[in-house]
Amino acid sequence: MTPETARDKLIVALDLPSVAQAREMVAVLGDSVSFYKIGMELTYAGGLPLAQELAAAGKKVFLDLKLHDIPNTVARATAQVAEMGATFLTVHAYPQTMRAARSALGGSSLKILAVTVMTSYDDSDLAAAGYAYGVKELVARRAVQAREAGVHGLILSPEEAPDMRALLGPDMLLVTPGVRPAGADIGDQKRVMTPARAIANGANHLVVGRPITQSPDPRAAALEILAQIAGA
Repeated sequence: MTPETARDKLIVALDLPSVAQAREMVAVLGDSVSFYKIGMELTYAGGLPLAQELAAAGKKVFLDLKLHDIPNTVARATAQVAEMGATFLTVHAYPQTMRAARSALGGSSLKILAVTVMTSYDDSDLAAAGYAYGVKELVARRAVQAREAGVHGLILSPEEAPDMRALLGPDMLLVTPGVRPAGADIGDQKRVMTPARAIANGANHLVVGRPITQSPDPRAAALEILAQIAGA
């Protein structure tokens, strides 16, 4: 894998409390990173204009908003995101929600990613929430529903990637959070994997936040992860 290909596969999560800190992180990372995720924390801190700035500067932007509402609201929100120049947008993998988002894309290049089961959940968490399925079963069910709805990819744990790649074939994008370099703190994640193994398991893109953004040297941390991806 070339360094350029590896760079396209790494998505750095700007899970930071302010736009100023996010801009500083982007400046520190420089040309080592081409793809950024803006999630709820930064969005609510005024991060949507930053998303537009990054897209205008040639960076790819993943808006991790996890939309889930009545179909009309989801469709209208998706259409707004499509106008911003984002590359990816997340929705929760409920059939009605996925169909609504997919219907609103028009001629845009925005790709919809469906969140199957959060990587902070395990079987006991699903049981406590009233689900009759365990993680593996629910991920598979939602993956098939996502394909039927015509969405472009899935957000899932790297542990589920091999089975979902076998189930869905080569065309569905698999984007995996819960990626941690060997020896890194796993934080609140419960289903994690190293970058090289996640790529080997069939992931197209890896979302990495704290191991880079909380590193004493974020650029060096990003370059090390890119080397691991390239080596996969």
